[in-house]
Amino acid sequence: MIIAASALGAGIAMVAGIGPGIGQGYAAGKGCEGVGRQPEAQGDILRTMLLGAAVAETTGIYALVIALILLFANPLIGLYLSL
Repeated sequence: MIIAASALGAGIAMVAGIGPGIGQGYAAGKGCEGVGRQPEAQGDILRTMLLGAAVAETTGIYALVIALILLFANPLIGLYLSL
């Protein structure tokens, strides 16, 4: 039961990867649009876009870490097997 719940929880946690993908795609599109309008500001736009993408990616990384913990380092599995 605990193993099944852990696998289900890991799958649900990975749904959180959808948000960063959409956000980063939107940011990249707007960055390209901004560079198209003002090519001389390319450095500032690129720097800001990469910082925003890094911040958005942290949500996906946290979800991945939680999913890996649930699948491979779950302390409740050892407790269940010792009963």
